[in-house]
Amino acid sequence: MKKILVLNSGSSSLKYQLFNVDGEKYDVVAKGVADRIGINGSFVEIKFPNGEKRKREVALPTHNEAINEVISELLNGAITSMAEIDAVGHRVVQGGDIFKNSVLVTDSVIDQIEALAELAPLHNHAHVLGMKAVQKLLPDVPQTAVFDTAFHQTMPKEAFLYALPLEQYTKYKIRRYGFHGTSHAYVSAKAAELIGKKGKIITCHLGNGASISAIDNGKCLDTSMGFTPLAGLVMGTRCGDIDPYIPLYICKSQNKTPDEVNEILNKRSGMFGLCGYSDNRDVETLFGVEEKATDAMNAYIHSIIRFIGSYIAVLGGVDAIVFTAGIGENGSLVRKLVLERLQYLGITLDEEANNRRGNIEEISTPDSQVRVFVIPTDEEYMIAKDTMNIVFSA
Repeated sequence: MKKILVLNSGSSSLKYQLFNVDGEKYDVVAKGVADRIGINGSFVEIKFPNGEKRKREVALPTHNEAINEVISELLNGAITSMAEIDAVGHRVVQGGDIFKNSVLVTDSVIDQIEALAELAPLHNHAHVLGMKAVQKLLPDVPQTAVFDTAFHQTMPKEAFLYALPLEQYTKYKIRRYGFHGTSHAYVSAKAAELIGKKGKIITCHLGNGASISAIDNGKCLDTSMGFTPLAGLVMGTRCGDIDPYIPLYICKSQNKTPDEVNEILNKRSGMFGLCGYSDNRDVETLFGVEEKATDAMNAYIHSIIRFIGSYIAVLGGVDAIVFTAGIGENGSLVRKLVLERLQYLGITLDEEANNRRGNIEEISTPDSQVRVFVIPTDEEYMIAKDTMNIVFSA
């Protein structure tokens, strides 16, 4: 029996889950968040499987205090002492082309993750702070790093290379990395179990940030996010794929600085830029009622269809399509609109199944030629599982 603590450190938040692992059984003991780190109004929250929930306001000037407060909450009902924590697994957004698999955290690994922060400035610095905070509080507890980018390292060169002067890749490491890899790995493995083979699977991780991956026999061949999470689909506030000259044009024609353009592309574009709403629930409610919301939804659906279509070509066919993450799991209208445009594949939507939520659902009818699933993602489970394998399988 082992207890694995999974941490997801953001720039101003620290999400956590504590697992009790017994063989192949991974039970969530508690989960929660330390939020608004370094910001007024910070708090820590914990939830238990029985529905009990606690939340309290507490000063969180740095990630050190956040880790301390998380442990304090866990000691109040989840564990009796810190000695019960056997290992800590960290989600890390950017592993570059250095980390192709999850690894044991060492000082050298921390330095490498820090060096990659230029490629993910909002995330990697925070991950390092989380690791160092754990080192200080739990110095003898092994830690692992599980990378969002690792699953996509199986992409062939023709998929990850950009047609830029080659030194931009060899010297400056500019290439397609892809993100949400832990989620794509989890739901594609679940889909493979459901269809009875690894097969050709397209996974749609649709949240405020969104990406689609083409997976053949368990390996990623292509993915929609690129050098950064800005690329690919229309998203909540991110523009997705655009003509690469547009940022330069905005700089020149509107006298904007690169930082100002970055703000536009990352935080003021996407669904929000098109209609003023970044939450898909608002856009779904206004679809067919308000023109801007309808246009935004149609642009979003078109971007999803464009990638699914191209990935069918990359894979040479498709056995299953999977929807996951916040919108993928809960956005019944989005799924319906997407599948209406994929009827040419021989897919018929099961309306009743599409309107259910919370569990794994097959939303295509039995006579459909391509099977379609909604599979709730579980990145924390994947991190805990990798941590167990790395720390205790030797």
